[in-house]
Amino acid sequence: MYGIGIIRTQNMKQMTKIFTRTALCIAIAVLTVGCGSFGTLSNGGKKTAQGSPYEVLVVCQAPEWEGDAGKALRELLEQPVEMINQTEPLFNVMRVTYKDFKNVLPLHRNILKVVISPKVSQPTIAVQYDVEAAPQIVLTLQGATEREVVDYLAANGDKLLYVLEMAERDRTIRFAEKHNAKALGEIIQKEFGISMTVPQGYELRSQSDGFVWASYEFPTASQGFFVYSYPYRGKGSLGVEELVRMRNKFAARIPGPSAGSYMTTVDKLPDAEAQEYLPFMPDHKTIKIGDRTWIEMRGLWEVENDFMGGPFVSYTTIDERSGRVLTLDCYVYSPKYGKRNFLRAVEHLVYLTDIPQAN
Repeated sequence: MYGIGIIRTQNMKQMTKIFTRTALCIAIAVLTVGCGSFGTLSNGGKKTAQGSPYEVLVVCQAPEWEGDAGKALRELLEQPVEMINQTEPLFNVMRVTYKDFKNVLPLHRNILKVVISPKVSQPTIAVQYDVEAAPQIVLTLQGATEREVVDYLAANGDKLLYVLEMAERDRTIRFAEKHNAKALGEIIQKEFGISMTVPQGYELRSQSDGFVWASYEFPTASQGFFVYSYPYRGKGSLGVEELVRMRNKFAARIPGPSAGSYMTTVDKLPDAEAQEYLPFMPDHKTIKIGDRTWIEMRGLWEVENDFMGGPFVSYTTIDERSGRVLTLDCYVYSPKYGKRNFLRAVEHLVYLTDIPQAN
């Protein structure tokens, strides 16, 4: 079927290594391989940036990398992604020394340089774009001492993560604006009166009153989303229990692989210590994108009457023009490989969605 996979838990080995010259040769080969769920764009005659989405090449000398500064960076960049059913880091980190930072490595899409020198007047992070390639971001983290760098990361680490994530998000947006599924966007426009730039590769799977479902199929994975709307009946319409109830109502229109199976939201998880299933509710929070407020909800989905599932993220807002609640619900199926990059790509769809404000 389209878009649905097995829930499993697997441990991930530590991603960080201190590369030897031999390992660098392997790394250079890896940098030329991207992920099918993201596009790569060149810009202004620059060479095309290399590397996979959510990879960060850290340029740092051995003493600092093996010390407190390196530890702080690894803890920040490799913290687990929330609300996916396996352990994956926010970013895959590769480290090289300044001596080895040459040839193809300066073309990497995400570069973070670490400079620790008594000549630095105050700790800071400088940001540059498209230095040697495009689209590329180059960050320079600097401080007079390791302690300064560690303290600076403790206070500003969230900003560093935001800038890196924004760079990845912008790549997705630029690719979609250049290569999009125009016919699918027109269907969504007609059904909901909203503008949505859908990246090329997504195909319509089902459409009914107030509901459109599309997915992008890969040999071993799937990214999917469905848009649905229903009447707004006051603040209660935006409570998490009601959002889950309505999600299940529309998700039931997405069939599973066996007769009578369909998508639903995970509401219980096994607890080994208690030897029973305990209640589980998705995380939710309010976010602002431009002038519009959305409720972001993250959780896990599964297939009723079958053994399949994965992570989802949904974005809900009120369309004031029609007095209806509108939800963009995005899910990932990847039972064999990582889910992070696929999930990040569907998360970016909300930034490609425009709902006109009421007059």
